[in-house]
Amino acid sequence: MKRQRIKNTALFAMLLACFILAGCGGSKTPSIDEGMKAVEALDYGTALECFDQAMADGEDLRLLYRGQGLAYMGLTQYDKAVEAFEKALSSGNGRIDAIDYDINYYLATAYYKIGDISSSIEAYSAIIDLNPKDRLAYRLRGSVRIVNDYEQAKADFDKAISLGKEDYNQLIDIYLVLERNGYKEAGQEYFQTALASDTKSMTDYQRGRIYYYLGDYDNARNYLEKARKTEGYEAVLLLGQTYEELGDFNYAVSVYSSYIENDQTNASVYNRLGLCRMEMKAYDEALAAFQAGMNVENCDIMQTLKFNEIVTYERLGQYQTAASLMNSYLSTYPDDETAQREYTFLKTR
Repeated sequence: MKRQRIKNTALFAMLLACFILAGCGGSKTPSIDEGMKAVEALDYGTALECFDQAMADGEDLRLLYRGQGLAYMGLTQYDKAVEAFEKALSSGNGRIDAIDYDINYYLATAYYKIGDISSSIEAYSAIIDLNPKDRLAYRLRGSVRIVNDYEQAKADFDKAISLGKEDYNQLIDIYLVLERNGYKEAGQEYFQTALASDTKSMTDYQRGRIYYYLGDYDNARNYLEKARKTEGYEAVLLLGQTYEELGDFNYAVSVYSSYIENDQTNASVYNRLGLCRMEMKAYDEALAAFQAGMNVENCDIMQTLKFNEIVTYERLGQYQTAASLMNSYLSTYPDDETAQREYTFLKTR
């Protein structure tokens, strides 16, 4: 199992977090508002029922179809999501506003999910036409283009970077896309350029992150140690992973545990602690860490923690418990192909 779970719905989750809209006020769109609450709660069946009621009550069609699209995305019914988002765009009054950007982002993702690369690119291009300085649209369009056209993807990444030269989060996102698609050296060139610029705006944490992804763990450790007291949990997470890469799992555990002693509100730190314990074959301690993370209020990585909990039960030889939990997991996250394969294995034990 990979030490860090990567959810295949990450882009959808990110967009949902960035662009979620509350509707137009409870008095005008009560059923849509209830439907959106259900979407946020991952209760997509209830959400669709609310949107059907909104249709019967004559509520705002654009918000209604948008909500349906989000629910179908959650259910991994991407063809229906595309249809809903297209209806949402065609239900406008001709005036371009924020919701048109929002819907096009989701539409681009849905097209990508059904393998319609050209339509996904067109949707991102529509966003860029509306706002030529939208660097997120350039980055995401490049992430789609790289499947078939490296040069155009590189041009999009260059543009995104030029629009946000000191956005180091964006720089790392671009590197990860390039690395996944076999262009690691091109991503490293971006990093080297950023380091050579010696900008005063680059913090110890940002510099440490870049060194981490360059594989220079000694420099990463040095800068992240400086950053851990001022940057909070993000520096702690990466510092711990740096020690893991250096083979010092005991010290990595101490990094995570020291943070948790003072702050029990971050599920991601519990998750890293659990993964580190897994590497050390301390499965009971790993299980306790994952379950503690799930108990964090407003946990934002519940899917990751639930999957890791299941794998831990499997490592403990508790296959029946693992299979039962996996069945429940897949009812909530049916798009997880790794989990589907794991469930097939568990049912044979």
